[in-house]
Amino acid sequence: MTILLVDDDEDDRKLFVEATKEVDNSINCLSASDGTEALDFLRDERNTVPDYIFLDLRMPGLTGEECLIEMKKESRLATVPVIVYTTSRDVRESARLKQLGAAHFMSKPISPDDVYYMVSFVLNERW
Repeated sequence: MTILLVDDDEDDRKLFVEATKEVDNSINCLSASDGTEALDFLRDERNTVPDYIFLDLRMPGLTGEECLIEMKKESRLATVPVIVYTTSRDVRESARLKQLGAAHFMSKPISPDDVYYMVSFVLNERW
């Protein structure tokens, strides 16, 4: 199983990768530091399409929302579950992102335990 994490915060990326390894050490957790880097990786046919994409909403440059829109235009990415995670708790924003193709909208976890439970929840759901 492969997960792609798109987050501009290096500490959050490290925390996510560590927590993911605790959930299942066999998970291949890749990361991109912004939306542009993620799209470049995802559009490269030589790269395996991840099973899940965790996408930070608030990033400089290409935002998470813009990245989601671009991902869902790509036929090879259209069915990949994208979990948007953010500090926002705006219900209207959550509904809009789901209309754009996000599988789920979650509050950004701040502790290793919270990340562990978030990843566990996502991996145990049927998307």
